[in-house]
Amino acid sequence: MELILTTSDWKTAACEAAVLFCYSDRRPDGDLAGGLAAELADRKEFEGKAGETALIYRPAGLAAQRLVLAGLGESGKSGAVEMRKAAAAALRLVKSKGARDVLYVLGETMGTAPLLEAAVEGVVLGDFEPDRYKTDPKKDEKRVEAARFFAGAESLELVEALRRGRVIAEAQNFARTLANEPGNRLTPAGLGEAARQMAAEFRLACEILDEPRLKQLGMGALLGVAQGSAEPPCLIVIRYEPAEAAPGGAHLALLGKGVTFDTGGISIKPSDGMEKMKYDMSGAAAVLGAMRALAQLKPAIRVTAFAPCVENMPSHRAQRPGDIVTSYLGKTIEVLNTDAEGRLILADALTYASRLGCTHLVDAATLTGAVAVALASVHAGLFSNNEEFLERIQAAAKKAGEKMWPLPLDEEYRDLLKSAFADIANIGGRYGGAVTAAKFLEEFVEGKPWAHLDIAGTAWLDEAKPHQAKGPTGVAVRTFVELAMNWN
Repeated sequence: MELILTTSDWKTAACEAAVLFCYSDRRPDGDLAGGLAAELADRKEFEGKAGETALIYRPAGLAAQRLVLAGLGESGKSGAVEMRKAAAAALRLVKSKGARDVLYVLGETMGTAPLLEAAVEGVVLGDFEPDRYKTDPKKDEKRVEAARFFAGAESLELVEALRRGRVIAEAQNFARTLANEPGNRLTPAGLGEAARQMAAEFRLACEILDEPRLKQLGMGALLGVAQGSAEPPCLIVIRYEPAEAAPGGAHLALLGKGVTFDTGGISIKPSDGMEKMKYDMSGAAAVLGAMRALAQLKPAIRVTAFAPCVENMPSHRAQRPGDIVTSYLGKTIEVLNTDAEGRLILADALTYASRLGCTHLVDAATLTGAVAVALASVHAGLFSNNEEFLERIQAAAKKAGEKMWPLPLDEEYRDLLKSAFADIANIGGRYGGAVTAAKFLEEFVEGKPWAHLDIAGTAWLDEAKPHQAKGPTGVAVRTFVELAMNWN
């Protein structure tokens, strides 16, 4: 899709659809579209609520074939989050009607760099469709080819906002595309190859640690999960090293769980809903998407991504409940449940990142169903062993418009992971599952400032929303980008 910043009079601009943003506490112009916009408001058929849309055909006084009213909610409470959703909802609406070019009207009032960036993100994110494998030749007939943005007088700040919004949203869609791949199409090796291709395209250093190398290093926790599958595991390492990074300065590690398909192993999952376990590599997809964006936006901080990739399968070679494995750190782990595998592969990756010299570690993982029980699909769970780092991530998530809720890591939770036969057990019983999973990970960071995002409830949508297609969300990409870009 072509994205264009324009200063032309939007009312006389010929296009198949124009999008006008409206607040719930401000009545639309009485003359707009021959008074139809105000009439819709008076009838309460369109009230400007956040996410609400209305479509007017052949609007009087405008050159556009259609006019979309997109609600932002109350003017004093609306911001980038509402703009992103409204722009996406409008895009999906006009796309469903067959419009190929769309003009977004922000004007002088809304034409600020943050709101323009959010609108661009919304347009690109709203354009995502999870239908790659549909063979219907008509599926591409409804495709928006160009989106123009009227934001008042053009400036370098607005040009950069458009570029930045596109870069971040395309990176998030890249993560969504990876996460949407079925297990037979995207194996651990396939995810490694996708990472290698992305890194080559954006001039990032990439290393893939294969199974022999993982054995040489002694990553027994990761290898134990992988041993039940015919697909070999790998550990993806991607480096971004800016020339201006200060020697001895901060070095951020982004880690993502990369289970390309999770049956649960010997502790097998119920068949109902198991197809969604293709999304169990959403954390890995998020860090790869973030690295794609950072390579273009160029923060001043060093960033290295780590994605341990496995397939968790039952077989005659699979690890069993009760098995004891030795992690890269050297700690022994009693595997009480083979479906608690994400924490095992992340344990080795976290220690590896720490020993490579990363100063701050943050991981994203579809780790526990327990976090979805606690927070539903609204918030991701956020854990950290360092208050300052926690506040950095909260600030980044807020700016990115991704909801994350801090959860506890009190030392008492460690007692739930005691094992009579090994240094630690990989599960802690029925209660506090999201917390004990995070507490397990904390054991392997060697005291470094670390945070964990449990995205199991937010990594995909079971049903489409007006602003978002069904399927993977690409959550955590924007937070990771904001974290790195605003480090100082």
